[in-house]
Amino acid sequence: MVRRALMPAVVAFGLAVGLGWLVGGPGAAASAGIGIGIVALNFGAHGLSLAWASTISVGVVMAVALGGFAIRLGVIVAALFALNTLSWFSPVAFGLAVIPATLLLLGYEARLAIDGLGGTLQIPADTAAERAGAALVAREAR
Repeated sequence: MVRRALMPAVVAFGLAVGLGWLVGGPGAAASAGIGIGIVALNFGAHGLSLAWASTISVGVVMAVALGGFAIRLGVIVAALFALNTLSWFSPVAFGLAVIPATLLLLGYEARLAIDGLGGTLQIPADTAAERAGAALVAREAR
């Protein structure tokens, strides 16, 4: 999933930097490029965290998916405020790069979900649930 998004991220980075340079100069170009980079890194972190969570349980996958979104959004907002202290930084160029990139990534993730990418995940059974199931089967066998 993350590897498939690498090439579109590189294209989006080049497009954002080019448009930023044409419209607002080098500061806007750097701001737009940083915005695309943060969105791409957040997406990669999200994919890796979901891969890690899938080795634990379904509950952890759900927690990472929902909590991860809030954390990723917080990272983008924190980066905006931290970078806004720099004289060359353009929050408008940053926002105009981050918002469409995030929406496109959400659409990409939705498309993968619709196509059934998540249906092939192998999530191991919860050990407590396995023990409870075995105890229930043993109790019913008596």
